[in-house]
Amino acid sequence: MTHPHHFSFLGRLSRLAESFSLGAVWAGGALTLASVLLISFDVLARKFLGFNTGGADELSSYAFAISTSWALAFATLQRANVRVDVLYQYLPVRLSAVLDWLSLVGLGVFMVVLTWYAMDVVGASWLQNSTANTTMATPLWIPQGLWLLGLGWMCVVVALMLVRASLAFVTGDIELVKEICGVRTAQEEAEEEAATGARIVNGAAA
Repeated sequence: MTHPHHFSFLGRLSRLAESFSLGAVWAGGALTLASVLLISFDVLARKFLGFNTGGADELSSYAFAISTSWALAFATLQRANVRVDVLYQYLPVRLSAVLDWLSLVGLGVFMVVLTWYAMDVVGASWLQNSTANTTMATPLWIPQGLWLLGLGWMCVVVALMLVRASLAFVTGDIELVKEICGVRTAQEEAEEEAATGARIVNGAAA
């Protein structure tokens, strides 16, 4: 679909944000996989070798929190966040676009409030030099800071999406509003699944 030229710059920013967010998702996945391997090694070592690594559960909890916060932006850009659409699918297109925009505003407000309080948590840990109540005594500002950065990036991405959606709404480009923040249709999901299947088949054939 072709959009007005004044959206091109914001479109490029959105594509850059999506590329960065995808990289963050892969990094978070690698972090989660590493924590799974560490826990598996810890369990096997405790069972057969009589020792444990002492910290696998703590590190895995940090990995989960960090990878989750950094995955939020990509999920939002892909419109993969859950929304109840029982009535939505029967509404007129313009009214549903208004609800899409309002939902993005609500998400942005929630993320700003959450990130604000997360900053307080990290700041307190830094000022008080707080450490985990474990044998590792991890300085809490380190995992909390990485978690906060993920939330901050989510705020940036939502702000970018909101600017694009607002401009599209003002200029009457309802289709672009739906593309940015609308609920994904069954056809879009089916096309994505088909494309994923084709990539898998082509990869196996190669």
